[in-house]
Amino acid sequence: MPLDNANLISQENILSPLALLYQWESTKPNTLFLTQPKNGSDVTFTWAETANQARRVAAGLRELNYPKGSRIAILSKNCAEWMIADLGIMMAGHISVPIFATAGKDTIQYVLKHADCPLIFIGKLDNMDEQVASVPDGVAKVGFPYPDIPVETSWDSFTNNAPIEDSPLPDMNDIMTIIYTSGSTGQPKGVVHTYKTICWAARNSLNALSVNDNDRIVSYLPLAHITERVLVELASFYSTMQIRFVESLETFTHDVKTCQPTLFISVPRLWTKFQMGVLAKIPQKKLSFLLSIPFVGKKVAKKIRAEMGLGSARLWASGSAPLAPATIEWFHKIGIDISEGWGMTENSAYGTSSVPFRLDKIGSIGKAYDGVDVRIAEDGEIQVASPCNMIGYYKEPEKTSGVFTNDGYLRTGDKGIIDSEGFVKITGRLKDIFKTEKGKYVTPAPIEAKLMENPIVEQVCVTGTNLPQPIALLVLSEEARAHNKDGIEQSLNATLQHVNSSLESHQRLDRIVVFKEEWSIENDLLTPTLKVKRHVIEEKFKSVILQEHSGSVVWKD
Repeated sequence: MPLDNANLISQENILSPLALLYQWESTKPNTLFLTQPKNGSDVTFTWAETANQARRVAAGLRELNYPKGSRIAILSKNCAEWMIADLGIMMAGHISVPIFATAGKDTIQYVLKHADCPLIFIGKLDNMDEQVASVPDGVAKVGFPYPDIPVETSWDSFTNNAPIEDSPLPDMNDIMTIIYTSGSTGQPKGVVHTYKTICWAARNSLNALSVNDNDRIVSYLPLAHITERVLVELASFYSTMQIRFVESLETFTHDVKTCQPTLFISVPRLWTKFQMGVLAKIPQKKLSFLLSIPFVGKKVAKKIRAEMGLGSARLWASGSAPLAPATIEWFHKIGIDISEGWGMTENSAYGTSSVPFRLDKIGSIGKAYDGVDVRIAEDGEIQVASPCNMIGYYKEPEKTSGVFTNDGYLRTGDKGIIDSEGFVKITGRLKDIFKTEKGKYVTPAPIEAKLMENPIVEQVCVTGTNLPQPIALLVLSEEARAHNKDGIEQSLNATLQHVNSSLESHQRLDRIVVFKEEWSIENDLLTPTLKVKRHVIEEKFKSVILQEHSGSVVWKD
């Protein structure tokens, strides 16, 4: 689409989150904004209370006399204080540097050193002692108001001061944040966004998704990730929608039901877990029969949505990785139409969207948002140009120049095609393509998508560099792992035959290798956004990959 689209809000008309905060502080002081579950009760923040707390954070940072534009880190699971600290950092004229709450020692140390952060806000973490201990000496630590955070300065003491009385506004060309990517290889890169780039995406998302002040959303996907940052945190300042946080994994379902979100964004792995949870209570055969009865089917679907906490939702979305078409079709039958979207940290997660949902376009990532121009290069790479593209990688000019074309398009690394209606379909990653022993190239993503159509398959990685034929490494769903091995093997063999029948000879899978251990962030086989670390898996299981087997399904502990 043309970059000068007449319906598009220009960059000059975009206000900063601070300008909007001051506006709502004045015009909606007692309107509920944030809800933070804590010890079974709700701690709430109106717009006035949010602004007051942010002003206190800014006062605390001003007292430290850091140079303007200092990088201030946030390491925490999502919570109200995460957003308040982010606002306080902006007010004080500094730059926020979020770190994934799942980050290990090496990543934490690398980011803090690379960004030269003098202070870090720390909140709820799963490996608290180890993660806090990894913060280098000389970096001041401030703890959010939750138990057992071993830091020298508490939130209460840091904010125990008079809130700043002025209402500073940033230049929209100033850097707002540096977001370190959770790439599957190498050290993370610091993606630099100005107020202008990232806020353009947040503001225009309201039009694309029809978000307004009547909406409610649950914030549980990492705020350190670009999608949650843009479509939840930053978008909330433009829409004044309400945000509810999740207290813990154990209270997740309760918190979702309490919120009754009108918008719900998730990732493929969680959508699959939702599906498996339903099927654990109602076998597929029975569910299909019930849904086929006109009146009864609607009541059953409505009850399932209510049990998931999504009875009030009007928009459902999935991103981060492809969701199997069969899974989308399954949810469609119970009245949940999951729209897939695509974006990167480098373009503010604002690339394409399949809103409104179209059943005939399942498998695509939708059309380009207004103001985003998508093209396919000669080698099949998807390239994008838009006002929300990053200004570069922090301290890495060579990598910055390498990721942009001469005419200013961002090289995404994804391969794809665009149909006659403008719908984009990803066909793989350029760097994931491998060559077999026969010298033939194989693109793993489409094959993985076909395997994922079997609901018992939760994680999969197709590999085969220098092998006679590709193979598939996979992990079963939690429910499938509890079933009879013979039945599972029969299902996998049927899937293997079905998939191979649709592939060219050099692409056909020789075997499926089933792993008992789940791939996770903790064992370093998934990124913080739950993408498979393909190269790590290939290295870790190298001996298994190279080992010859006679059977088509191989089990590995």
